[in-house]
Amino acid sequence: MDSSSLATVPKTQKPVADATRYARFGLALPRPILRALEKRGIYCQPGISVEHQHLAKRYVLRATESGGAVIDMGRYCAYLDAQGNPIPWLQPIDSFSGNGRHAVLIAPELVRIEMLRIGRTYELAISRHELASVGDRVRPVITSTLLFRGQHGTLAVELWKEENSQLRGSIAPVFYTQAGEARRYQERFDEAIRKITGSLACLGCKHTHVAVPPPAHIP
Repeated sequence: MDSSSLATVPKTQKPVADATRYARFGLALPRPILRALEKRGIYCQPGISVEHQHLAKRYVLRATESGGAVIDMGRYCAYLDAQGNPIPWLQPIDSFSGNGRHAVLIAPELVRIEMLRIGRTYELAISRHELASVGDRVRPVITSTLLFRGQHGTLAVELWKEENSQLRGSIAPVFYTQAGEARRYQERFDEAIRKITGSLACLGCKHTHVAVPPPAHIP
């Protein structure tokens, strides 16, 4: 299956109508693309779960920064706080093969940025996730809001080539409206999106691109 066939996203997608789905679960990828990612050994886990901290007596969100790339495609998912700042990881995850899980994150609120690359075509979903109480239930639920959905973004530079490696993390694809006008996401996400764009050219990725180490504890 070549990259041109993979780049075809069903024309029936309606970003506005599907906003709730994108917010909760991230990019809705056709089965052929999911199979192609699995065949290439790219494992991205955009799921978010509710966990209870017994010592702190509070609920938090748990997520995993994950993904990576091969030459013809890549998928990556990372998280920020509400202000667009990177989140310190709870623990890094090392793997032998790469292109999988990189770090576990715990926070009361998360902004998820998920991006897919097929050749030089990009898909992007940005969503905010919070905890909310429901009636008399003790355990809260996740409420999700879609902040941006970019389709068929373009970036002429082939970042996965070694001669362009110095540009990774400094540029990002451009997304357009149906009328051909550039669409912009909120400025506070600029740096993270540039880094995630770079991650989609990180072949066999074995490290985080957005999450940062926790601050050192000084006795």
